[in-house]
Amino acid sequence: MNLQSKLPISSRYILAVLMLLPMAACKTVPPAAVVPVPVVQKEAPRHIKVGLALGGGAARGFAHIGVIKVLEANGIVPDVVVGTSAGSVVGALYAAGNDGFALQKMALKMDESAFTDWSIPLFSKLSGVLKGEGVQNYVNRAVNNTPIEKLKIPFGAVATDLNSGAPILFRRGNTGLAVRASSSVPGVFQPVKISGHEYVDGGLVAPVPVRYAKEMGADFVIAVNISAAPEAQSGSSSLGVLLQTFAIMGKTINEKELKNADVVITPALNGMKGNDFASRNTAIMAGEQAAIAAMPMIKKKLQEMRGG
Repeated sequence: MNLQSKLPISSRYILAVLMLLPMAACKTVPPAAVVPVPVVQKEAPRHIKVGLALGGGAARGFAHIGVIKVLEANGIVPDVVVGTSAGSVVGALYAAGNDGFALQKMALKMDESAFTDWSIPLFSKLSGVLKGEGVQNYVNRAVNNTPIEKLKIPFGAVATDLNSGAPILFRRGNTGLAVRASSSVPGVFQPVKISGHEYVDGGLVAPVPVRYAKEMGADFVIAVNISAAPEAQSGSSSLGVLLQTFAIMGKTINEKELKNADVVITPALNGMKGNDFASRNTAIMAGEQAAIAAMPMIKKKLQEMRGG
């Protein structure tokens, strides 16, 4: 008689269970099913190519510097810069690598006589057609004679073909010469001859060159409008009539052009004349104030375009 037969039934049952446990442990238990967890990868913000379109307005162009300072302070550095007339001057210097503070320093140190032939409003009457070489020489010195295509930021200067009336966007060649062409008011300055064509002020076709910023690949265009209102100009002299004509024409063109900008910054220059170089610091401050006011809208629209 074995040991199991001597035990009570209940004890034998327990013993049988204990003997079976090692056998059960030897059986392979299938692992629990593994459910893959999808990895959600956050899309990188879309890169938005920002274009800065700087308009014409002679000495009023100092306001562009204030706008640039505020944009940079908020981490917005344009990918492309396009300028007309005074905007081409500031734009070229900026594209050459001068930040807003450097531009302001240059502006406050600028010798007004370097622009005497360019800022013809200093004269009460038109006394003849001037060459306008002052701005060309100043710009070329400031950019160390760097051609347009080698500037640090892609840059374009808008001028007008005198014969056809067609706009031209200079993106290569002599930087100072292109800026001079963009700034040559017809009837005041001699047309600038480049490659057999004669060019005059770009304000005739694009006072604020929004479409050309887009042509250079900008997805988002910030336009700076410094055009004088017609009522701010005097029509009592020959020059006054000419400036009044430009103001009226510029207003009409701008109404169409500025609609294509994502944000338009219009510094409050309060009737500042195109020859008022003494108010350059005031113009810079006006540019800063206008850019600060526009910054919430700029950031909001950029965030939306980036998919934020």
